[in-house]
Amino acid sequence: MEKKYDVIKKDNHTVIQVLAKKLDTSIAPSFKSELVMIAGNGEKNMIIDLSNTEYCDSSGLSSILVANRLCKNAKGQFILSGLQNAVERLITISQLDSVLEIEDNLEKAENKINVIN
Repeated sequence: MEKKYDVIKKDNHTVIQVLAKKLDTSIAPSFKSELVMIAGNGEKNMIIDLSNTEYCDSSGLSSILVANRLCKNAKGQFILSGLQNAVERLITISQLDSVLEIEDNLEKAENKINVIN
């Protein structure tokens, strides 16, 4: 079974890189539990990198919102990076672009987290 995401632990944050082309019902439940586990281990700053992801459905969106809430509850920071057009459109249509912190790429997201912490 191919890996659907990579979890990269850094000094003051964790990067979760989604490797799958689709963030949908086939991976969202396990992805969501991974995010809960990362937060449960005390990580309050997360970056989800979606640069490989071309499609996201409501279950994928739900897992992103779970991560956002976990980070906010822990007084941490959550950033979404590398959105492709279809995913960005979904987030805009869902009016989540005002709720979620979004950066163009992973480098910008990491710089932002490093500045704040």
